[in-house]
Formats: sequence, structure tokens, C-alpha cells
Amino acid sequence: MSSETAAPEANAGTDQAAAGQATTGHAMQPTGAARRRGPFRVGERVQLTDERGRMNTITLEVGGAFHTHRGFLNHDEIIGKVDGSVVSNNVGQQYQTLRPLLSDFVLSMPRGAAVVYPKDAGQIVTMADIFPGARVVEAGVGSGALSISLLRAVGDGGYLHSFERREEFADIARGNVETIFGGPHPAWQISLGDFQEEVVKAEAPGSVDRVVLDMLAPWECLDAVATVLAPGGVWINYVATVTQLSRTAEAIRADGRFTEPDAWESMVRGWHLEGLAVRPDHRMVAHTGFLLVTRRLADGVTGISVKRRPSKTEFSEEDLNAWTPGAVGERSVSDKKLRRAARDAIAGTNVQDDPPVTN
Repeated sequence: MSSETAAPEANAGTDQAAAGQATTGHAMQPTGAARRRGPFRVGERVQLTDERGRMNTITLEVGGAFHTHRGFLNHDEIIGKVDGSVVSNNVGQQYQTLRPLLSDFVLSMPRGAAVVYPKDAGQIVTMADIFPGARVVEAGVGSGALSISLLRAVGDGGYLHSFERREEFADIARGNVETIFGGPHPAWQISLGDFQEEVVKAEAPGSVDRVVLDMLAPWECLDAVATVLAPGGVWINYVATVTQLSRTAEAIRADGRFTEPDAWESMVRGWHLEGLAVRPDHRMVAHTGFLLVTRRLADGVTGISVKRRPSKTEFSEEDLNAWTPGAVGERSVSDKKLRRAARDAIAGTNVQDDPPVTN
């Protein structure tokens, strides 16, 4: 089995992107932009919201129908309509039709592993300063949610090299990425294997601007990250538990090649808005994970230690056992479920372009 499951040549990927996209004036549209505009196409996902605010996401098919206890809505009534149209089913029930936003797509797309929530992906893109044209490597691709956000940030002229240990997850991620961008992204490459072993083979020393790790034991990657990350480059980690957060921070401090790490988490609470009844929602997206960020120092430089009170920094055997996949709540996924998710993800790439527009 090859270590690279999808590594299109740069010129081939650029040519494919150019061939499949329309121009606006004299400028070429960025990859995926055309799929976010225009009328609804066969194979696209559409978000339906009924008169009570209930939401469903469907994939448009010729002759298909969306059934509920209140009648059915033919897909042909939606195909060719412009985004934001209102359509009615066979008994007059109205539905608002919209393309799913990235945040909607991520939470409803086929998955084999837990996704990075939109609130965390947005923090990663901003706090890691992922800029257009950046050279980024990531590990722990999962279902591709974070990869999509990173590709949007680096753009067609950037570079994202993703590393994933499981081929099934790589297949699911590839399907989801190609669904939202309308095909392979010219800036993306995904390889199979352990990050700390493969990244030093694939990337030249000091050639990477940003490193993004979503894995159980990021402290195991210290040497690999220090090798490929350019001086001043940002390394951001996404971890689920306090024990992972602590050990990663202490390992970075002990290494000496990075700045003092910063850590935080974000929580999102919606609000109920109805007349004068304005109050916080009863439910919220609370803890999903911790983010820890540090930057690469120049070679030969000793970092400045922050003065703090002495505290326990050694880890016992009991502490180490707390970082096993089972201990941190990572549930195993059956091979059957992974194969089904991969089929569903790949099916989302079958979108027919340029349908006739109807009123």
C-alpha cells in the first residue's frame, strides 16, 4: 500500500481546476466558488426548513422525493431554482431552500471519526494565522472537516499536506472535501502513515509555515514539528482532555525550541429571540476540545522561561494510562460503518453542473 493515497501533480491539479471553473471578468474563480453560487443542481445537498423551523438536509435526485408525515416534496420542484427559494409540497406545506453553510455541512456530512466543530475550526484558522498561500501540514484528518477550513484559508496558491493513519478515514475525508469543492483541490495532498515518521520525509527542514495536530499524543511529534516548522512558524494542537493538554504543554516547555505555550477553550451559547422574550438558549455547545498554540524559535536560541511557582510536572504510570484512546472517550468505529461513510462521502461528489433555471 502506497504511503500517498492522493497526491496529484501540481500542474495537473491546476489544469483540472481551471478547466472546470468559469471566469468572472478576467479573474479565475477560486476552487469551489462556482459550487456556492447559481441554481440548485442534481447531486447537490439542500437544506430544507419547514414552517415550524424544523430542518432537514437532502441530496437532490431527478425524480426523487422528500417524504414526511405531512406529504411529499418532489426534488424536481427544487432543481433549477435559485438559492433561497420557497417551494411547496403536494399538500401546500412550504419549505425554505438554502445551500448548507460550511458549518451545516460539517455537522451533517458522512463521518468515520468525530469532527472538529466549526467553533474550533474557526479558532484554529484565526489563532494559528492560516493565511492565503501558507504551507500547512496537519495530522489526524478524521472526516476532513478541518481540512476544508484549512484549504479555504490557504487558497489555490497555498499548500496543505494532510497525514492520516487509517485509509478508511482518508477515503471519507477525500469524499467530503471533493463534495464541497466540486472536485480535487489543487492545494491538497493527503498521505497515509504516522505523522512523525512521514512528515520529515515529505517536507524539507524549515519549509512549513504552520502545523496543525489533532491527535491523542501530540508530544510524540516534537522533533518532527521542530524539524519541518520554519522559525516563527505556528504549531497548534487540538486535544480533548486536561491530561493531554498538560503533558503537551510540559513537553513543549522542556524541549526549549518553542515559545511558552498558550491554551484555551471556547464555548458557544445561542440566544432565543422572540419579541421581548430574549434569553439564553437552554442548550449550548460547551467543551469540545482544548487548543494549545506555540511558535518555533530560531535555531540556537534559548527560549525565555516564564517565572512561576513550582508545581508537579512529572507523570506517573497512572497518568500515562489516562491518555489511551478508551480512557479519553474515543469510541472504536466498525469497518462496516467506515465503508458506508466512505460511499456516502464519495456519492456527494456527483453534482451535475449548469441545470436549466426555472422560476
